[in-house]
Amino acid sequence: MVDTGITAWILTSASLVLLMTPGLAMFYGGMNRHRGVLNMMMMSFGALALVSVLWVLYGYSVAFGPSIGGLVGNPLTYLGLEGLLAEDAVTNGLPDIVFVGYQAAFAILTVALISGAVADRAKFSAWMVFAGAWATVAYFPVAHWVFAFQGDDLDEGGWIGSRLGTIDLAGGTAVHINAGAAALALALVLGRRKGFGKEPMRPNNLPLVMLGAGLLWFGWFGFNAASTLAANGASGYVWVNTLVATGAACLAWLLVERLRDGASTSLGAASGVVAGLVAITPACGAVTPVGAICIGLIAGVLCAFAVGLKYKLGYDDSLDVVGVHLVGGLAGTMLIYFFASDDAFYYGQNGLLYGGGGTELLFKQTVPALAVLAYSFVAALVIGTIVDKTMGFRISEEAEAEGIDGAEHAEAAYEFSGIGARAFSPRTSSESGSGSQSKSEVSA
Repeated sequence: MVDTGITAWILTSASLVLLMTPGLAMFYGGMNRHRGVLNMMMMSFGALALVSVLWVLYGYSVAFGPSIGGLVGNPLTYLGLEGLLAEDAVTNGLPDIVFVGYQAAFAILTVALISGAVADRAKFSAWMVFAGAWATVAYFPVAHWVFAFQGDDLDEGGWIGSRLGTIDLAGGTAVHINAGAAALALALVLGRRKGFGKEPMRPNNLPLVMLGAGLLWFGWFGFNAASTLAANGASGYVWVNTLVATGAACLAWLLVERLRDGASTSLGAASGVVAGLVAITPACGAVTPVGAICIGLIAGVLCAFAVGLKYKLGYDDSLDVVGVHLVGGLAGTMLIYFFASDDAFYYGQNGLLYGGGGTELLFKQTVPALAVLAYSFVAALVIGTIVDKTMGFRISEEAEAEGIDGAEHAEAAYEFSGIGARAFSPRTSSESGSGSQSKSEVSA
């Protein structure tokens, strides 16, 4: 029998999570240079369109079909959503088709996250081929590992969430470590932007960045709180943890900027928000609100420093997907070992700081994180290399110099042909702005 309350909540949350992808497009678009705004946003919208179709055709079945050895769902079971459209296709009060839609939004966002690592230099057509291939080879199977529970028989689900019992309510491994590792691999395949590390690459629209971050924060309540698949106190508990961890991370990032750079920036605030959201995602059902604050503070500091690693190590992660999503996802997953509490609503386990922990919990949190990191990195590296060798992944030097929006989409985000056009030439305006920039702005 359908539980209309839970159904309404999950449908609403699915819409919230879907809104996160346009929010991400704004966040990434504002962080990018002005000649690549549209291309950056198009990669998110392209992922939204493509993954939606693949999810219905076979993605859901690969992720949630009957488990084959805990590694992948049977891709033929729900091919084209066969068997999920009947009125009696209901699990624990929730229509199966509603769960399909909710999880589709997760798949879309995860693929879109990767695009921030290759801003200004990836062919849109090549990105779309990569996005479809990576979703098929990496996201759909890893979603099975983490999210697939086959009824009451835990031996029949995915090896991470169901069989190993790793604590990861909303996807620290499946979404953020997965996307962050792929972003690193793809950045290595495409190489660095022209002028990387030598000239400032400033965000073109900081209000758009903050609006995007706000939409991500708003949508994330559906991302985390509805992952309980219930509308009760547990959902409210997760909601509060998501709120306070994010606020703490934002404050921590701003403090780091103040002490390190002398000013707390709007870009830092927005980046701290995303870092906190990423870190609390796996832990939101396992820690108390005070523990959530601690996780947010630690993640905010770690990610604020991690975004500078690309300059020391020489990889060009354009919009800090690695520094925020990979590092934040790893931090949130591993900090569960310290901050898990049996006072939390959902898991009822104690971490090291609450008298528990031990090698078993450490193993459950460490092994899956490293396994997803390695698998996603290799998958993205192989797929990206094949795309690069066959159709070419990177735009030409001339197109990069002129601007990827014009080269790939025959459009410009901003019209400079009116009064004052000479002072705001699209070829020079991104590099001629006045005023000092903090290190975090330059890193974007």
